Order: sequence, then structure tokens, then C-alpha cells
Amino acid sequence: MAMAFDPSPLQDFCVADTTSPVLVNGHACMDPKFVQPAHFSFSGLHVAGNTSNRFGSVVTPVNVAQIPGLNTLGISLARIDYAAWGVLSPHMHPRATEILTVLEGTLEVGFVTSNPENRFISKVLQKGDVFVFPVGLVHYQRNVGYGSAVSISALSGQNPGVITVANAVFGSNLPLPADMLAKAFQVDKIVVDNLQVIF
Repeated sequence: MAMAFDPSPLQDFCVADTTSPVLVNGHACMDPKFVQPAHFSFSGLHVAGNTSNRFGSVVTPVNVAQIPGLNTLGISLARIDYAAWGVLSPHMHPRATEILTVLEGTLEVGFVTSNPENRFISKVLQKGDVFVFPVGLVHYQRNVGYGSAVSISALSGQNPGVITVANAVFGSNLPLPADMLAKAFQVDKIVVDNLQVIF
């Protein structure tokens, strides 16, 4: 028995055919003769996002959904805008490592290592500083300055996915059992009930 794997692309590009009924790991390829420059470009990262929400932050993603030409290339990016003291709440990317660069402002960033250590690693970043969040680890960003902040993140996946911890735990569809969450977080069930209403 032999198994083989070719990690390299087998063609110049594979522009995502979002209309194809074929289900693969990613998207089926569009016929190359129909590919246009617009399949490889995105405009708008210079525009600040609206941070008028309860977290004071907003993400502008640039992944395969915005640029079909990213299909199979294993890369994407995002602009993140933060209001003063805005936070990008704890989340993880199940399919990508993230490297973040601060363009403006001051950010506190951090991640937690996996069990059993659960070590918290954090740093305050200034304009021009870079920080890496390893694939699948819970991490966050918080603006610790008095003005707005902006960062750009590159991710090692065309569709890195995002799981926001609070939304996943307290806002799942169907809700997780409140008594189980109360025991897991060592709080009264009424606290969990209230959080499930919020999320």
C-alpha cells in the first residue's frame, strides 16, 4: 500500500467557482478561460470599519469569499479597526495561523496555550510591531490607547474560519445545557441564563 500527497499547486490558479454543486475541500475550480482580473483583487482596505458596536471593533475580511482567486492558495488577510478601548473578544481560527501587524495605535494582544498548561502569553504592541497567534489557539486583541487603532492580519488559510468563544459557548444554536455550563464555569445557573440571552 502506498499513499502520496503533493502539497504544491497542480496548476497556476484555481479561481473558486461558487456556483458549482461539487463539494470539495475548498471550492471547485472555475474554467480558466473565464477568469478575469477582478477574481484576484479586492478594494476597500483603506476604508475604516464601523466600530459602533458593543465590542468597539470590526473585522474586514479578505478571504476566498471576497477574492475567488485565493482558492487553493492557503492565504488570506483581514483589517481590524478598534475604537478606543475596543476589543476583539477571545476567538480562535481552526484552520490558520495568524500574524498581526499594528498600523496605528497601541494593542494588547495575547493567546492561551493548550491543555494542560493553559499558559497566557501577552504583549502590548505599538505601531509597526508584529505578533503571531498559533493555529487553533484562543487569542484576543484589545486597544489600550485612547484613540482608535488599526491592524492587518495575514492568515495561513484561504478560509481560516473563526470561532468566537463567548458566541460558541453561550450563543449556540441549539443552546448548550445551562446547568452544564453553570457547573463548567462554576457560576449560578441564572448567570448562564442571562449570558445565553445576550448572545
